Amino acid sequence: MHIMTGKDAAGGGLRERKKRATRAALAEAAVRLAAEHGADQVTVEAISAAAGVSVRTFFNYFDSRDDAFVVVDADASERVRQAFLAAPPELPPLEALREALAAELREAERQHELWSLHARVLRSDPHLLVRNLGAQMADESGLAEAIARRIRAGDDPDDDAVASGGGAADPEAVPHRDQPDTAGARPGSHSGTAPPEGDADRAAPGLYPRLLAAVAGTAVRVSVQHWCERPDELSFADVFREVFDLLAAGLPAPAR
Repeated sequence: MHIMTGKDAAGGGLRERKKRATRAALAEAAVRLAAEHGADQVTVEAISAAAGVSVRTFFNYFDSRDDAFVVVDADASERVRQAFLAAPPELPPLEALREALAAELREAERQHELWSLHARVLRSDPHLLVRNLGAQMADESGLAEAIARRIRAGDDPDDDAVASGGGAADPEAVPHRDQPDTAGARPGSHSGTAPPEGDADRAAPGLYPRLLAAVAGTAVRVSVQHWCERPDELSFADVFREVFDLLAAGLPAPAR
């Protein structure tokens, strides 16, 4: 799952909202310039100028120019994971994940043009498309670990206070692997008290967490694509809700 968020994504204090706004402004500038001139013709200096910030500020948010085109937003993925882990324990995993994603995508209606441009930029540059796919896979892996953790916490309520909904989410409470450079993603950070590699928290997620994480990413992508093709027919929220309703129902064949 790879989410393009906007300047007004919900949550966080003033400083955090300003950081998200700056990142979003840089990503939007990069996408618009690439759509107009081609990604190869766009420089970090041009992106920074279009966003009204310095080149130094650009590199506070992205490791490379290509990262801005791919719209890597590790913060968005982390917010989804934390919201998922903090959801009421009685919610089934699919429903908890739907609510976490819906909260992050609530401003999607205003992202139609940008999402369309972003898709066009990726389609026109195989290198960026591969980087975007790598970033999606890294996000999917982190989400699968969060799903596995929530399931373990449900089996053993004392295993994890955050996953059981008993307290505020700790940003460093969800262990996740460093994202590879080839994915265009910024490395994740590990808590200084992270469990050792042999610990259960570091075990590879099972089949269900992997499948649910992959299904969620596909559901977001299909929702965006379907809505972008017919924005005047339905709201994005309606499309997103229908996609998850179909998944929850077991994907029954549509009535003839």
